[in-house]
Amino acid sequence: MENPTSASVALNGGRTLYFTVLAVFLASIALTYYFTSTMSGGMDMPGGWNMSMMWMVMPGQTWLAAALLFAAMWQGMMVAMMLPSALPMLLLYRRAATFRRDSSQEGASAGFATTMMGTGYFAVWLLFGILAYASGMTLGWAAMRWTAVSRVVPLASGAALVAAGIYQWTPWKNACLRHCRDPLSLVADHLDGGWARGLKLGFHHGAFCVGCCWALMVIQLVLGVMNVPVMVGVAVVIALEKLVPWGNQVAKGAGLAAVLGGLFMVTRAVFIA
Repeated sequence: MENPTSASVALNGGRTLYFTVLAVFLASIALTYYFTSTMSGGMDMPGGWNMSMMWMVMPGQTWLAAALLFAAMWQGMMVAMMLPSALPMLLLYRRAATFRRDSSQEGASAGFATTMMGTGYFAVWLLFGILAYASGMTLGWAAMRWTAVSRVVPLASGAALVAAGIYQWTPWKNACLRHCRDPLSLVADHLDGGWARGLKLGFHHGAFCVGCCWALMVIQLVLGVMNVPVMVGVAVVIALEKLVPWGNQVAKGAGLAAVLGGLFMVTRAVFIA
């Protein structure tokens, strides 16, 4: 039987976590809205596509400043998109840590460990964004210097959509999705060790989440990293995949749509452009 003190700590800690998550979520939406409203637009390129401002270094801007700006935009966007589906994991960890008999995991320490778990989780997504930025900037640099590279971008983009869509049907996707939908055993293995184990759990869970959702992020990058409808659509798919009983069907449906869209882009690039 739970003792009243532990129950009270869990209740108050749960309320604090909900309010903190809500505040962070609203702040991330505001940050994302700011970037999408101030950095829209792009440059028409040979091959009939438009390169987003995110893949350019503006006059008077250094490469480092451009990279830091992208990192801030990406992290805000990731929090807005991923926090709703990550919340059950955070709540599960917070509750388990609170009721752990180890006194280092109770009260405020459990809250700090949960914060570190979230920090580790979003650090993995930030690393993914840095790799995406390096790839996008390299491609943009090459496309602006060689017309032949620019003309092949629509074909490559269509092929990327097809590859991302196919991944949605693979056993690797299913395995990562199962982990994200039922992380109880992983939480149980990371309760000892305080905040350091919480941080490690965040890294671990973030890696599985990237394995589950990287294809959806590729779809967003291809269709427009600053495109709000695409961003919302991908966020909804991610949440449904992880939170509803028919999440596997959602994943496969999104994959089929990506394959069809990619084939259309490839066909257009080959026969029309």
